[in-house]
Amino acid sequence: MAEVDRISIRGGRLIDPANRLDREVDIHLADGRVLAIGEAPPGFEPERVLDARGLIVCPGFVDLSARLREPGLEQKATIASETRAAAASGITTLCCPPDTSPVIDTPAVAQLIQQIAQRHGFARVVPAGAMTRDLDGKQITEMAALKLAGCPVLSQADRSIRNAQVQRRAMEYAATFGLTLFLHPQDPDLTSGGCAHEGRVSARLGLPGIPEAAETVAVARDLALAGQTGARIHFRGLSTARATVMLAAARGRGVQASGDVAIHQLFLTEDDLDGFDANCHLVPPLRTRADRDALRHALAAGEIGAICSDHQPHDADAKLLPFPETAPGISGLETLLPLALRLVTEGVLDLPGVVARLTVGPAEILGLDLGHLSPGATADVCIFDPNDGWIPTPETLLSHGENSPFLHTQMHGRVMATFLDGRIVFERASDR
Repeated sequence: MAEVDRISIRGGRLIDPANRLDREVDIHLADGRVLAIGEAPPGFEPERVLDARGLIVCPGFVDLSARLREPGLEQKATIASETRAAAASGITTLCCPPDTSPVIDTPAVAQLIQQIAQRHGFARVVPAGAMTRDLDGKQITEMAALKLAGCPVLSQADRSIRNAQVQRRAMEYAATFGLTLFLHPQDPDLTSGGCAHEGRVSARLGLPGIPEAAETVAVARDLALAGQTGARIHFRGLSTARATVMLAAARGRGVQASGDVAIHQLFLTEDDLDGFDANCHLVPPLRTRADRDALRHALAAGEIGAICSDHQPHDADAKLLPFPETAPGISGLETLLPLALRLVTEGVLDLPGVVARLTVGPAEILGLDLGHLSPGATADVCIFDPNDGWIPTPETLLSHGENSPFLHTQMHGRVMATFLDGRIVFERASDR
């Protein structure tokens, strides 16, 4: 990583949705901050000048859910390996769910993860603190202490709280400290034992199903509780059309609720389970084409404010068992940008809209002053070529997780350079 304090990026198309900026203009960085947009200040002498002509310059991406597998599952991946992959993907900030081992339910674990990430220096890791001790769904954690330890949000990862009274108390407690709760919108009883969307494909393949109601029941309960307690909640990983309608209606009533979608839910459907591809074993499951189209519509309408990777790297053995017994999840960091750009190609969003849902949208959900390039802002910057074609293979991925249904698929869009706090943390070799 290059240690250069003063940098000018010249000639790129700067897209900064937070500031409604989309034009070819220079940007200058100094001392880890955005110094100026346009003309350099008098006397400014950059130590390095990057030629960004023909490239997109934007804020570094913010990913709301990326599992790093450390501590506890280092045979799958490590903070070093996954944050390095994040940097190569233009991601400068990522939120780590609390289902590590040990669970992120104490300040010590939260601080340990941040210290390891800072030591490697590839990306900023913000841990989501656990809502309940050991994610047991019973005893609420010391939320204020977790907030002080650097947890901007609290979560149960993929383990929902069954007891509505405990959920209500958690919301009341979180609201007291101004914390957002990341909620897994899946009813645990309706989800139990399932591995695919309950529908025609699961019936044909003989796979145990997870009904749409598993999501809508959970969303309905939590929206009602949020309305009563005044808590701020975020549905992490929506997958059904009905849930997006419920979210929009609740927001219209003034409920402080938001939602995100994993990038793979915008492209894959239940039909991709044909052939029993274990890389399509996901939670929530891949739904119908109508659900996928509704997610796209909600994203375009702004009802869903963020796209995330939902990165879950696995070792090869985790995907070798019969489909229902395999571990769910996709290794998603390195295909996040090219898949998001495919939304532009397919007319779902324009390019500034895609950048917004990868930057300022998720940053606002986390409550962090990131995801924009205002003068004086943290100099987290991504430079990418939207037209550069490539094909992901196990050999090209930096993540230790090779579990992706998008391997050997033509992609367009690659990151050329990533800056974290004004430092170059990734730079692709170029003949420029």
